[in-house]
Amino acid sequence: MRRVVFNQKGGVGKSTITCNLAAIGAHKGLRTLVVDLDPQGNSTQYLLGTDGAELDATLADFFDQTLNFKLNPKATSDFIVASPFEGLHVMPSHPQLEELQGKLESRYKIYKLRDALDELAEDYDCVWIDTPPALNFYTRSALIAANACLIPFDCDDFSRRALYALLENVEEIKADHNRDLNVEGIVVNQFQPRASLPRKVVEELLAEGLPVLAPYLSSSVKIKESHEQAKPMIHLDPRHKLAQEFLDLHDSLARRYGT
Repeated sequence: MRRVVFNQKGGVGKSTITCNLAAIGAHKGLRTLVVDLDPQGNSTQYLLGTDGAELDATLADFFDQTLNFKLNPKATSDFIVASPFEGLHVMPSHPQLEELQGKLESRYKIYKLRDALDELAEDYDCVWIDTPPALNFYTRSALIAANACLIPFDCDDFSRRALYALLENVEEIKADHNRDLNVEGIVVNQFQPRASLPRKVVEELLAEGLPVLAPYLSSSVKIKESHEQAKPMIHLDPRHKLAQEFLDLHDSLARRYGT
């Protein structure tokens, strides 16, 4: 199962959701890979405790290899790094991804990520793909490579307006490039149940028939501690309310697909 976590709006929790759900899967015994396509490298930092610039092999090296034909290219597995958490591996980001983007787009390397993940199909039960906050080469590559798309959503009017365009973009990529792609659901993040606006926005999305997933993820300062210590919630404080919400969300998704 390959899931991409995508929203064109920044600051909605893409990396936090990606890493916490992936960490839970690995904790439950699933062979899990996180692919960090965002040049900012938040998922890389979160799971490895280090910046991609400090690593020997990253996604920048992988994509650079696709631009330069070699008789003996590195295998995709050579660009994967083990995390400190059993069963959880990372294809790390690197700031150089930003400058490579134009070359990759002009030479139409849009299917290379899908090909690479096909190569790894027997090695992992679950792949989680974190994306930049833009509809660019990397997010298109991710949507072409994935089976399902999760959309993080923070409950404000700007996010809601952007949501409809985002859903249209996903449907266009599905029609043109990836018939297997489906919007698995909208993940409500940093939810404040006592505030009237978040409740109202979520109720309206549900009334429109949009696939809003439960449970909603609470707003908590504990997540900042999780980021700082480079420990997903399941490892930092598994009994915390937010950790339990991530766990319930993971299990809800797993029941649909078995992973």
